Amino acid sequence: MKMAYKKKRKDAEETADDEFLAKLDRAFDTVMMQQLQYRKKGVTYGSVQVSKDIKYADNQPVVPWGPRFSRSTVKDMRINMAISAAFVVWIAIMGNADWKPLQFLCFAFFYRILQKLRATEPPITPIYNEYGEVEGRGIRMAKRVVRALGLIFGCVFTASLGYTAAINLIELSWQYTPRIVYYYQEMIVTAAAAFLLYITASYYR
Repeated sequence: MKMAYKKKRKDAEETADDEFLAKLDRAFDTVMMQQLQYRKKGVTYGSVQVSKDIKYADNQPVVPWGPRFSRSTVKDMRINMAISAAFVVWIAIMGNADWKPLQFLCFAFFYRILQKLRATEPPITPIYNEYGEVEGRGIRMAKRVVRALGLIFGCVFTASLGYTAAINLIELSWQYTPRIVYYYQEMIVTAAAAFLLYITASYYR
C-alpha cells in the first residue's frame, strides 16, 4: 500500500494536481489510523488475532542485543552436540593443546550460529539499486557476523569467568588451590565453553 501511495503521490506532484494530492493524503491517513486502531486491539487484516508481543513495532525486548530463544531442529541439536563432544574428547585426550581445541570449537560454532541467524532472519522484499545489487545485504550480513561473534565470545567469557570464580572460591574456602585444578584449566574451560556453545546454538540466536 505504501508503495502505491508513494507512486501516486509522486505522479500528483509531477502534474501539480493539488486537489488529488490532498485527497490522497487524507485517504492514506484514514487507512493508517484504521490499521493503528486494529493493531491496538490485537487484530490485523480484520479478524486475525496477533500476539501481544508484536502489536507495536517499537515493542523491543528488555535487552535488545541479548540472546533470544529460538530452538533448533532435532537434527541441528544433534549436530551441535556431536561438535561439542568431539572437541571435549580432543582436549580430554590431549590434556594440554595450547587452547587449539577451544579455538577450533569457536570457529565451528561461529559457522553454525551464523547459518542459524541467516535461516531465522525474517524474509524481506529485495530492493535493487541502480547497479542491480540488493540494498542492505552487506549490512544484514555484518549484523549477523557481529551477533554470532558476540554469542561466541559471550560463551567463552562466561566459561572463563566461571572458572576464575570457582578458583577464587576454592582458594578462599580451603586456603589453597589444588594443583589438579591448575593443571586441567584448559580442559575445564574448553568443556564449559563447549557446553555453553551447544546450549546457545541449539536454543538461542
